[in-house]
Amino acid sequence: MTVSADGLPEWLAPVARAADTIQPRQLSRFLPPESGGRQSAVLILFGHGPRGPELLLMERAGTLRSHAGQPSFPGGALDPEDGDADGPGPVRAALREAQEETGLDPAGVQVFGVLPRLYIPVSGFVVTPVLGWWRRPSPVGAVDQAETARVFTVPVADLTDPAHRVTSRHPSGHTGPAFLVENALVWGFTAGVIDRILHYAGWEIPWDRDKAVPLDWRS
Repeated sequence: MTVSADGLPEWLAPVARAADTIQPRQLSRFLPPESGGRQSAVLILFGHGPRGPELLLMERAGTLRSHAGQPSFPGGALDPEDGDADGPGPVRAALREAQEETGLDPAGVQVFGVLPRLYIPVSGFVVTPVLGWWRRPSPVGAVDQAETARVFTVPVADLTDPAHRVTSRHPSGHTGPAFLVENALVWGFTAGVIDRILHYAGWEIPWDRDKAVPLDWRS
């Protein structure tokens, strides 16, 4: 699978540059164990909408056993046909899962970067974030309502707006960045990655980290 930053819009250049140099510890304190964990990938897809640059997200169905109702990037576990996790597997998995979950046409996506692998301790997933530019947008929506409640885009301008930024507080005591956008609270792994991308791309605007939102105990 080709990974290339050639021909990206100028506004995406800071993200591509950050992807070339960012280190795992700059993204998260949760890094993969030396062995074990389930290999997976997510697609962080940037497009250009009516309000400028935007990100594609989906909301998991409220009936799922894990992460129910939680906004996330499209993605999932690597299948054998995706290939090796140290090779093209994560890119293939990210595009395949995005197509299965949102109906997007992978042919319209230019993969321009792959971030270091991260870890989600609660689920044991080793996650490779794959960066994409939605060069030729295609219609999207929830393909399977049993798994996905909705698919939506969020303007980057809303993600950087301090009014939409909060700190999530889990009953366990864990805190992290979160975003109140598109009638959703984006938190956890997804919010953490978005937060770091905004920071290292130079898009972050100072915000009130003391403004906390408690998470429901079922989260």
